Amino acid sequence: MSTPPIPPDDDATRFAPPEDDGERTMIRAPRSRITVAAPRAGWVHYLVFTDDTGAVQRHRLRPDTPVRIGRRPPAELVFRDGEVSGLHCELLLRGDELLVSDRGSTNGTFVDGRRVYAHEPVPHGGVLQVGKQILKHEFRDEHELVQSQELDRDLARASHYVQSLLPQPLTSGPLRVQWHYQPSARVGGDAFGYHALDEHHLVLYLADVSGHGVGAAMHGVAVFNALRQQSLPGVDFASPSQVLAKLNDQFPMDSHGGMFFTIWYGVLDLRTLEIEFAAAGQHPAYVARPGQAALMPLVTRNLVIGAMPGMPYTQARAQLARGDRLYLFSDGVFEIVTREGLTWQIDHFLPLLGQPADALVPGAASEAEHLYRVVRGLARPGPLDDDFSMVVAQLA
Repeated sequence: MSTPPIPPDDDATRFAPPEDDGERTMIRAPRSRITVAAPRAGWVHYLVFTDDTGAVQRHRLRPDTPVRIGRRPPAELVFRDGEVSGLHCELLLRGDELLVSDRGSTNGTFVDGRRVYAHEPVPHGGVLQVGKQILKHEFRDEHELVQSQELDRDLARASHYVQSLLPQPLTSGPLRVQWHYQPSARVGGDAFGYHALDEHHLVLYLADVSGHGVGAAMHGVAVFNALRQQSLPGVDFASPSQVLAKLNDQFPMDSHGGMFFTIWYGVLDLRTLEIEFAAAGQHPAYVARPGQAALMPLVTRNLVIGAMPGMPYTQARAQLARGDRLYLFSDGVFEIVTREGLTWQIDHFLPLLGQPADALVPGAASEAEHLYRVVRGLARPGPLDDDFSMVVAQLA
C-alpha cells in the first residue's frame, strides 16, 4: 500500500527518516499545527532511566533539540537491547510540551502503556517504553534537580561501597560458593558473606535491612562488618543463636532510626557436613539435593533483629551431603511484578532452584547469575523494586 503524500511541513520533515537509514519509517502528518506553550523559567525537562549497571541516569532535554533513541549511533540515547530498533523513536521539546515520534520501530513506542506514532505528547510524569527500557519524563525546578542529582550520586557511592565489601567466589575446596548481586535503583540494605571461623568451620549469612537509600545501605554495612570482623563482644560465632541475640542487642531500632533487619546465619562443619543455623524474620534458606525433587527448607522462627532487645533466639541443625546446593537469597529475588501484572510470592520462585547445570541460560557465568537473568526476564520492564542478592553454595 502506498503512503499518502505528506505536505511540506517543518514537523513532517524533522521526523522523516534519513535516506540512508535501513529502517524505513511511516509517520502520520499532524492534522493541525501544535500550539506551543512558553517554557517556564527555571524549570527543566529530563528523562530518568537506569543504565545496564542499575544506576539512575538523567538526560536533560533542551527546547527544539531532537533526541533520538535507538540501539546504536547516531542515536543520542543508545540502549543495547535486542527489542530496541537501530533508530527507534525521536523526542522533541516544544516549549513545555514533550513530543515523541516512532521511527518505524519493529516493536513500537509506548507512552503510559499506549502505542504512539507521530507527534504524541509525553505528559509530565509520563512513562515512555522503548523495548524493555523504561524512561520517565520529569519536569521540575532546576534547584530541585541539582539536589536530586546529588542524592543519586550518594546512592551510587553507597552502592559501590557495598559491592566493594562483598567476598570473592570460592571456586575450589570442599565448599564452592558463587553469588550475584544487583542493587535496585533505590539501593537497599542487603549484606551477605561467608568466611572460615577455624580450620573446620565456615559461616554463611545474608541480612536484609528494612527500607532503602544511603541509611539502609550503611546500616547493612555496619552489620556486615560486625560479622566479618567478629567484633561482637562475648559471642561464640559458631553459635548462631548467640550471634543473633547479640546483634539484636547491638542494633536496637530505637537507636538506629527505626531500622530493623532480617538475617539467616549458618555454621557448616566441613568434617561432618552438619550445619547449625538460625533465622530472624527471614524466609528459609533452601537445600537442593541431587535426585530429590523437593527442596529442604532451613528455618527457625525468631523475631526480626532490633525489635525487642533482650529476646532469646533459637537455632536448629540439619545434615547435608556431598552434592547438596544451599541457596541464600533476599526477598528482592522473588518479590517482583511480572510482565503480565502478577505479583510473585516465594512459591513462584522456588521451582527455579535446583536446576541442572545444562539448563543455565546462555552466557550466564554461574547459577546465581542465571537466576537473576530468569527473574529479570520475567519481571516487568524497568529496574527491580529491591536489591537482588543470591548466594549459591555447593558441597563438592
